[in-house]
Formats: sequence, structure tokens, C-alpha cells
Amino acid sequence: MNVLLIGSVACITALISSAWLMTFAKWFPLPGVDAFVVDYKTMIRAHVDYALMALFGLGFYGAGVELPVIACWCLAIGGFTNPTIFTIAAFDPDFWSKKKWKVFSALSFVISTIGFMWIAYTLLMHALA
Repeated sequence: MNVLLIGSVACITALISSAWLMTFAKWFPLPGVDAFVVDYKTMIRAHVDYALMALFGLGFYGAGVELPVIACWCLAIGGFTNPTIFTIAAFDPDFWSKKKWKVFSALSFVISTIGFMWIAYTLLMHALA
């Protein structure tokens, strides 16, 4: 279950990094940085998603219920890669039309869905026991 903490730390690190990047891109213009973030709204989506995924990981870890290790891995991996989809899209205006990113997105969604649903099922069974 410690992988949930590691995944949360990765998301928190990406959260803070995206905050600094957006701050420099928006309020402290530096040559080259403004052009680097081509879709500021999508970067905000990534930023919020990193926060949510970090909180989910911390919440599931702190629930005090023994969770399946593979489900935790799925949540940690999917929880980081889902917001990363938005991060990459914020830098690449053609992101949504590229096959490799469609495959990456689909795999990320499948992995995170498996993790979330497996953990939700485990928590439900714990509550009903």
C-alpha cells in the first residue's frame, strides 16, 4: 500500500511544478516559457487533476483498510498518468489527433479505472463486513 504514498508524492511534485510553470508562463513572462505552454486552460486541468489524484491516494492509504497491492499500483500509475495526459496536451496543440497519445490515454484510463474500482469494491466489502 505504500505505493499509494509514492504515487501521491509524485502527483504533489507534478502539482507544484505545474503551478510554478503556469506562474512563470502567465505572470513572470520569460522568453520561451510563454510559447512553451500553448494551452493554458488544459494545463490548469492537469494541475487540478494532479491535486485530486494525490488526495485520492492519500485518502485510500489513510482509510485504514488493507487494500490489494495490484489495485494500489493501478491507482498510483493511472493517477499519475491521467493528469499527465493534460500536461502533454498543454504543450502540444496536435495532441488529441496523434495515435500514440490516444493509445496512452486509453491505457491510462483503463489502468486507473481498474485501480479505482478495485479499491472501491474492497472498501465496500470492508464496510459491509
